[in-house]
Amino acid sequence: MARAIAWLLVVLPLLSLLRRADSSALQPHAEENFNLTYIQNSASCSYRVVIATSCSSPRYTRDQISLSFGDAYGNQIYAPRLDDPSTRTFEQCSSDTFDITGPCAYQICYLYLYRSGPDGWKPSDVQVYAYNSRAVTFTYETFIPGNTWYGFNLCNTASSANWQLHAYSFYLPVMFMLFLSAFFSYLV
Repeated sequence: MARAIAWLLVVLPLLSLLRRADSSALQPHAEENFNLTYIQNSASCSYRVVIATSCSSPRYTRDQISLSFGDAYGNQIYAPRLDDPSTRTFEQCSSDTFDITGPCAYQICYLYLYRSGPDGWKPSDVQVYAYNSRAVTFTYETFIPGNTWYGFNLCNTASSANWQLHAYSFYLPVMFMLFLSAFFSYLV
């Protein structure tokens, strides 16, 4: 019985660390060192970006919204102004589609939004479609802070991010079953 309790005291903190590491990697964050100087000048590929505005966002926004996304190899696509209040862009509970041209990128693994203005804005998610890579969705569901690049950079973990999620979802039940079997073997 004492061994089972000792084993439990070792395993539970490890499980909570795995869950914390897993969820924090998928949350948007401010990136104060984000650099737009790596933009390549060739405009040879097309991207379709669909931005859904949350129903808990203000009814409309007059804020200036910019976007930058790219791959792990330094290919960066930048759209300096997506907003247009005269066309009701970024209204509450709506989706807006933008066709953007920029350098050809491999798998898109980072995306940042920049908001400047007094109204505030809360995107639900941003989807990027490209000819030569899988479509990718970045889920925000949070207000974008003003005057800072805010979003996701999964490039360092892009190849392993999906594997990590699947591995954790597989190993957690296995570890739990091992714990239960050890626990019950000590009870008998």
